[in-house]
Amino acid sequence: MPLRLSIRTATAASAIPREVWVRLCPAGHPFLNADFLAIIERHGAAADAWGWGARHLVASDELGRVVGLLPLYVKSHSHGDFIYDWSWAAAYRQLGREYYPKLMTCLPHTPVAGPRLLVADGPAAAGIRQALVDGARTLADRLGTSSWHVALPTENEATLLQGDGLLISHDVQFHWIDPGCGDFDGYLATFSAAKRRKVKAERRRVESSGLRLETRHGDEIDPAEWPLLHALYAATFAKFNNHAVFSAACFADLAAALGRRMVAFIARDGAIPVAVALCFRSDDVLYGRYWGCLGNFHSLHFELCFYQGIAYCLRHGLRRFEPGAGGEHKLARGFTPTAVCSAHWIGDATMRELIGRHLQLQGEAVADYRVEVAERLPFRRDCLPPPEG
Repeated sequence: MPLRLSIRTATAASAIPREVWVRLCPAGHPFLNADFLAIIERHGAAADAWGWGARHLVASDELGRVVGLLPLYVKSHSHGDFIYDWSWAAAYRQLGREYYPKLMTCLPHTPVAGPRLLVADGPAAAGIRQALVDGARTLADRLGTSSWHVALPTENEATLLQGDGLLISHDVQFHWIDPGCGDFDGYLATFSAAKRRKVKAERRRVESSGLRLETRHGDEIDPAEWPLLHALYAATFAKFNNHAVFSAACFADLAAALGRRMVAFIARDGAIPVAVALCFRSDDVLYGRYWGCLGNFHSLHFELCFYQGIAYCLRHGLRRFEPGAGGEHKLARGFTPTAVCSAHWIGDATMRELIGRHLQLQGEAVADYRVEVAERLPFRRDCLPPPEG
């Protein structure tokens, strides 16, 4: 019997029942859940005022039961979606065409790969995923958007999307993978002697600074502390003339909702926080997201953003640490170049051909880059990790 589904849009994550998110999202995921998306939408970080218009697709069966979700946003810019398509927008302008608005499937302000077509396993799963893909392209046509993009899907989803005519772009992130070393000293033992000495010297500088380091989970941070912690985060964005999209109230609500799925590494001078690295976690992965600092403290960024996170993973049995997009400086700390991809439906045939040729060349360059930078990993030859991605 053919699958009969209805597709509708929801203009807020909070308009979709919580039990649906719980049932269709990966268990324990810090970003793919009703709380994260609903909170950042409610606080404006992913709202119309900042160029994020929620149009989440909801697939229901004949009985009205929701069987599939596809997070979707209509976007008027390219900030915070991590598909790096500014040059595409420029090409559209040069040819007298409009690139914005575009339709995005992504985790706003969050370069984390994972499922995007949220469907429960079962015999109908493939048909539901296809209905969501078809629904997104229909919505793009109806809204008059230039394109639909799926940022950082799973490998299986990328294969499905490519088979449906979407173009694939490639990128490299740097991920820490637990080599089975037990503790931080065991981890450093996998480094060459020179690289090991460098890390130890950086950590000694922080130890001798007089700063006090602490690890706090979201449910261990008093709401009254968030204005000071947020000021650190905001100061870093202001330093580079960027906009800090998350407010102190947003962080406080995320902490209350996510609890131990939020992890903060904090440096204090006496009782005053002077730096923070804000992370999130699932059952087996730590995700580094936001860094803030007031002052100039030698090696503190490396300590809070990398070494504290690795040590946390080793203490808590997390197998992977993804500290965010970009950053070749992560190589020297043992973060392995890992392949990720995104998928792109381009409505205009001419632009689709031009972008497709560009992406073919890009894919070859990214593959070469990944091999090249892997030569700079700090590990002893007998401890090199297997290729990732």
